[in-house]
Amino acid sequence: MSTKENKALVLRFYSAMDEGDIGALDALVAEDYIDHSRPPFPNLPTGRAGLKRAFEIFQKATPGHHVIEDQIAEDDKVVTRLRGVGRHEGEIFGIPASGSALDVKAVAIHRIENGRLAEHWSAMDTGALLQQLGAIKLGGH
Repeated sequence: MSTKENKALVLRFYSAMDEGDIGALDALVAEDYIDHSRPPFPNLPTGRAGLKRAFEIFQKATPGHHVIEDQIAEDDKVVTRLRGVGRHEGEIFGIPASGSALDVKAVAIHRIENGRLAEHWSAMDTGALLQQLGAIKLGGH
């Protein structure tokens, strides 16, 4: 696939998540998908099944959408700078719903193989997320 096609695949992935279309992952994500940045949910299966479950958990607890701010692609990798925007409407990480608005920055790298997302790495502003969830208080805020 070309870098343009790879970027479009990643955009379709985020669009499907924003629409709550977990079933779309069957066509977009490899069954043996590796998430090197797995969220801290215990007992999730590996591969695409685990990714589906993680998104179900996040969608239920923090419904919202992704704002894609930038994308860079080279060879089989796509780097996406994005924000996750939503509201804390359900329990997550043991933290009860607060109703707080969420706006968390992240950078994600996806590797594409055979037209599907095969691997993922990410760096998220976890401190900001935990603060917005009400789990921690940071100085000056």
